[in-house]
Amino acid sequence: MKIEHVALWTRDLERMRAFYVQYFGAVASERYQSRTHAFASYFLTFPDGGARMELMEKPGLAESSGADVATGYAHLAISVGDEARVRELTERLHIAGVRVAGEPRRTGDGYFESVVLDPEGNRIEITV
Repeated sequence: MKIEHVALWTRDLERMRAFYVQYFGAVASERYQSRTHAFASYFLTFPDGGARMELMEKPGLAESSGADVATGYAHLAISVGDEARVRELTERLHIAGVRVAGEPRRTGDGYFESVVLDPEGNRIEITV
């Protein structure tokens, strides 16, 4: 058994697609646009495989709570291979104006990670 994909609702489908393609090397599928509903999506595939990510958009989405801890989606963890790449990507994102919510560090449970926020404030752990 494996996770095939995770899905994330977004208010700006094109901006979110561009963010994950530019900074995480994702390859986007062709845009899907429903013929019967106001719904569009992309599937993103990441360079080293694993689960895909589906970005989905439709009008009328409710605002998220904005709380750091809430039920539901907590974060997406993306492995980049080694500590140097965690540091490099975090710095690249910082220079580009992306909010860094947690500088590169070793966590209490032994992971090396940083935390950034995507354009809509979703937490991304950049890990080894």
